[in-house]
Amino acid sequence: MKLVQTKRDDLLKPLQAVSGIVEKRHTLPILSNVLFERSGDALLFLATDLEIQVSTSFNSPQKGADNYSVTVSARKLQDILRALPDDADIALETQNNRILAKSGKSRFTLQTLPAEDFPKLAPAGAAAVKIKVSQKALRALLLLVQYAMAQQDIRYYLNGMLFVIEGNIMKAVATDGHRLAYATMKLEQKAEPLDLILPRKAIQEIVKLLGDTDDEVSFELTANQARFKIGGVELITKVVDGKFPDYGRVIPTNYTKHFEIERAKLQQSLQRVAILSNEKFRGVRWTLTEDQLRIACTNTEQEEAFEEIDIAYKGEPLDIGFNVTYLLDVLNNVSSEKVTCSFGDANSSVLITIAEDTDFRYVVMPMRI
Repeated sequence: MKLVQTKRDDLLKPLQAVSGIVEKRHTLPILSNVLFERSGDALLFLATDLEIQVSTSFNSPQKGADNYSVTVSARKLQDILRALPDDADIALETQNNRILAKSGKSRFTLQTLPAEDFPKLAPAGAAAVKIKVSQKALRALLLLVQYAMAQQDIRYYLNGMLFVIEGNIMKAVATDGHRLAYATMKLEQKAEPLDLILPRKAIQEIVKLLGDTDDEVSFELTANQARFKIGGVELITKVVDGKFPDYGRVIPTNYTKHFEIERAKLQQSLQRVAILSNEKFRGVRWTLTEDQLRIACTNTEQEEAFEEIDIAYKGEPLDIGFNVTYLLDVLNNVSSEKVTCSFGDANSSVLITIAEDTDFRYVVMPMRI
């Protein structure tokens, strides 16, 4: 039975949009597949990992094509399409529970699994909060915070990002227990108060789908599910069930030692010094004296590196250690020309802020070196 006949990119683009969440190895083989559904002239693509579901569709009128549903390996079909010339024509047909892909003189036969066995996320109830923002604004917010999310932490509620809706303000917070990133954005409309944690994988997929454009993205939040519509793609994700730490207690408010520095200068100095840092602990020592910052590190081979940077600093001398990766993460993800570093004492965290966004906060706990 004929499924579709079209240009290679007409299939590849929607397939790439949904297949980012497909796991290479899964206990359920069907979760490695993508679901194709034809209904009239619309061709739907859908993938899921049971926690997140991504779908998109495009208009593809086909003479003699029947409505159908079928699942096929997302990775294999994507690899085949990528290997074809950009302007190639491709036709998909079903034959004896398999899909035949034909392009020019090339033929590929792929195994299928029954569409009725494909698990779809059950829709949630009525949305508690409905929000519309520009893709550019939401992407900027997520990029300011996402790098601080935990990875595979036993405290599962840290493996994601907290969203807090308060009136016309949306806050995004992430922490792995060693550092915390906090940012806010204004909404055009007021919304009901709500806070929920979205999983790390969903955040990363949303960032991939968002463009640096003024095009609108709409999303609906409920107590146990979030639904994002980005361009022609819809992403639905379950919410992480857990209690996020009290981020307000972590962000310092009374620091008196400060200095401002060019972001690129600090970033480059840290990158150079980090070359000789201990590969396991990644520690770097900051020594603050009047008008000077000294950055130093050593490793187990007794090698050492240090840099001195002139700064405007009049506070008390300070000697404090940090994980250099945590410092570089924020400098790699903010776009401001300068950053401000604020301190308490040698046992306190550092607070990093930027002038362009007075609500942005990044906190890094100290480490013993």
